[in-house]
Order: sequence, then structure tokens, then C-alpha cells
Amino acid sequence: MTDYYRTEDKTMPAVAYALYLLGFATCGLTTVIGAIIAHSQQAAAGPDMRTHFTYLIRTFWGFLILALAAGVVGGVIFAIGIPLSLIGIGFLFMGIAGLLWTIPMVWFGVRCVVGLVYLSRGEPHPRPYAVLA
Repeated sequence: MTDYYRTEDKTMPAVAYALYLLGFATCGLTTVIGAIIAHSQQAAAGPDMRTHFTYLIRTFWGFLILALAAGVVGGVIFAIGIPLSLIGIGFLFMGIAGLLWTIPMVWFGVRCVVGLVYLSRGEPHPRPYAVLA
């Protein structure tokens, strides 16, 4: 049999992607479950699906690091904006902090959708170690 006819089970990567996306509604609880699935299934997966599990794992840990950094930086900017809001300019600072806090969520969502697109095509993820989608 050639590689063209090789098929791998896409169920568990699809479940992990779905749990990641469901994390937006469950405050991240299902995202943690999806990460546990990705970590536990990666070694047993075939070469194509292993790229998806690698991508899922890197998405989870990358999101945690990015969210922590955005939280700290955004928190400092927000704290600076509170006293400055008495003169009006602080609202700009608080808006910038809010935008910083949304960046990790957008990054996470885009990565999940990109991964699902490759998975739905039955393709391995071409760049599982890439930081951007």
C-alpha cells in the first residue's frame, strides 16, 4: 500500500480541537481536558496525526505563556490607567489593556481553526512547531 491510501483515525485530534474551542464557553476547563488527550495520544498516533497532537500541545502551552504575559502587561497598563482616568486619558490606557487581554484568545482561536482545516482535509499539519498559525 502506498502513502496515498494510508488513512489514520482523525477522531481524537478532532475531539481535542473541539474541546479547545469549547473552552471559550467553559472558561478553559475543556481546554485542559483536550490538552490531556493530546499529551496522552501523541505517542500512539501515526505520523500524520502526531503533527496535529504536537500542534495542539504547542497551542495549549503557547496560550498559557501568552496569556500570562498579556495578563501581567495588561494589568500594569490597566493599573496605570485607573488614576489617569480622573483626567480622561486613563480610559485609553484601560482600552489598550483590554485589547492586550484579547490577543491570546484570538491567537488561540485562529490556531484551532487552522488545525481543524488541515485535519478535515486529512492532511498532516505542515508546520506544527510554528508560533503563528
